Amino acid sequence: MSTAGAGFFRVADLNELPTDGKLCLEVDERFVVLVRIGSEFFCLDDICTHDGGTFGDGPLEGNCLVCPRHGAKFDVRTGEAVVMPATEPTTVHEVKVVGTEIFVKLTSM
Repeated sequence: MSTAGAGFFRVADLNELPTDGKLCLEVDERFVVLVRIGSEFFCLDDICTHDGGTFGDGPLEGNCLVCPRHGAKFDVRTGEAVVMPATEPTTVHEVKVVGTEIFVKLTSM
């Protein structure tokens, strides 16, 4: 069990994730994107619901991550698809920071 509690995976240290930056990771066989905006942290599946591809290498624009293939945008706080062609949300996960460590608890599929 981690120091963050049951079900949490340690995924990074604070110094690995710059402010207003992102980090693509594999957590328990799931591809996710860890995002830091100011002092807030978010994690969502690295799956564009438009075509099933990854979008974590796309740009971060404000609170949205942009899919580099077709321009769909997802709100990193909620996973909501806010710009077409994606219309369905992607899954978000709980993030907890303990000291200098970042932990993620995956949402069930």
